[in-house]
Amino acid sequence: MITYSGLPKRAMDIGVSAVVLCVAAPILACVAAAVRVRLGAPVFFRQRRPGRDGAPFELVKFRSMRDVRGPDGRMLSDESRLDPFGRFLRATSLDELPEFWNVLKGDMSLVGPRPLLMQYLERYTPAQMRRHDVRPGITGLAQVSGRNALEWERKFELDVEYVNRCSFFLDLSILGRTVTALISREGISREGHATAPEFLGRKT
Repeated sequence: MITYSGLPKRAMDIGVSAVVLCVAAPILACVAAAVRVRLGAPVFFRQRRPGRDGAPFELVKFRSMRDVRGPDGRMLSDESRLDPFGRFLRATSLDELPEFWNVLKGDMSLVGPRPLLMQYLERYTPAQMRRHDVRPGITGLAQVSGRNALEWERKFELDVEYVNRCSFFLDLSILGRTVTALISREGISREGHATAPEFLGRKT
């Protein structure tokens, strides 16, 4: 039996991401040039992230932070390395445009739980781990419900809710709400953090 979460969802991912990459090519080129001038090389930020079933893939984004180190040679905090240009990229989500390439390749989907860090895999409860039953997304239910302003536990509840309710109409609703979230620019970061604090696991 064919379900939406299988072939139909994948077909929509391929079609939409291919169109976006073609239409947005001039924007991608301009952002890449601006990143090169303002932040230097490399232009792209690449990092291993867990995909469907926790399988690793290489996430690609535009770089948004400076390479700044302290007197001891250690990299400064994300908040210290994020300048106004980097904040603009994140506020407008222009830094995430290259992720449509991840969608086209099949690493990600347009809609799904956001891909987090590999080290988080061992910190999830069995219920939270269900967020990896589907491909991670560029946007998701948690992103349109508060984004980084949410506590981790609430984010994961919304991720699992998406897995349980995944449908064409839910995806359309989330994509529509994503436009509103981008315009409002709410929940981009938690106070005192470049994005959100590290997820350390179950609270005791």
